[in-house]
Amino acid sequence: MAKYIVRRTLGLIPLLIGIVLLSFILMKMAPGGPQAQFNQNNRVTEEQIDRWLKRWCLERNAGPLGIAREFGGWVGIWNCDTESFISQQGGLNFLPPQLGGGDNGLIHGDLGFSIDQGRPVVDMIAERIPATLLLTIAALVLRVSVAILLGVIAAVRRYSIFDQVVTFFSYVFYSLPTFWLGLMFIFLFAVAFRVLPPQGITTPRAWPPFGTERYWGEFGEKPLEAIVDIARHLILPVTVLVLVNIAADSRFVRASMLDALSQDFVRTARAKGLPGRTVVMKHAFRNAMLPVVTNVALELPFLFGGAVVTETIFSWPGMGLLFITGVGNRDYFLLMGLLLITSMLILFFNLLADVLYAVVDPRIRYD
Repeated sequence: MAKYIVRRTLGLIPLLIGIVLLSFILMKMAPGGPQAQFNQNNRVTEEQIDRWLKRWCLERNAGPLGIAREFGGWVGIWNCDTESFISQQGGLNFLPPQLGGGDNGLIHGDLGFSIDQGRPVVDMIAERIPATLLLTIAALVLRVSVAILLGVIAAVRRYSIFDQVVTFFSYVFYSLPTFWLGLMFIFLFAVAFRVLPPQGITTPRAWPPFGTERYWGEFGEKPLEAIVDIARHLILPVTVLVLVNIAADSRFVRASMLDALSQDFVRTARAKGLPGRTVVMKHAFRNAMLPVVTNVALELPFLFGGAVVTETIFSWPGMGLLFITGVGNRDYFLLMGLLLITSMLILFFNLLADVLYAVVDPRIRYD
């Protein structure tokens, strides 16, 4: 197993390089650019814009050499201050600072500088990840648990009234747009009945902005009240995410269980006189979990990417809303950082899914 993990990890390096290059090319092809944000501010002079662009290895109407220089600066190979591969300390720029290298670029953990907010992209992403994880983990745990339960029961009771009811509501919720369902929930529970907060992660007048030092200070003083307040704000967005996605997941589990229940080893277990619950849960369910593991593993990267539509509708201060804000403000470095992180997580969780296969199915062994 260890050799397989090492081999797969090394094989991901060329793919990761390709993803970095593709992310950079896509952002270069997008309309606007870093200087487009400055054009909206009349108080910024052309010299200030040129000086800022040079600091971050950016150029106006850059040709092939300028684009290569920009890519090298973003990755961390090229130092924009010395205009060479040599850092200001005199060493190769891609080396760690302790060895005389530079401190700019991806290889040094620097994702650039937000043009809109004037802050490091790493700091902005770090602030938004807790809110996104809180929302998406709560939704994923509830969604997978309910989907597995409904899918297994629907498969065992195939064509029963329960199966038909689950099928009906699965298609209903699967066909509903997320933005429409979210707006309807806000109208019903926040506007009409006023039982739940419509937006945000905390009550504005009762708590400081989420994630700030003031908030964590008050959280330590009143933890129970803070948890209850966040829980109330979680109900609507989590419900929307679960209802929209549980339909496809429950059908996926049902189909996987039906395939496992039709296998010869299940019929053999039943012929031996094993109890029905043992046959279903110990034999069929474990084998049916293989495609389910793949499906869940591919969904895990979006825990960090955020639920873009849901976070926007409910003004949830997470990664999804940050991405929408970056698109609207043409925040070049922010968008590149978000795209890169999501792509890297997809690669990692694909590797994790392959490893989990051997845990779920004892027949699978990696040499």
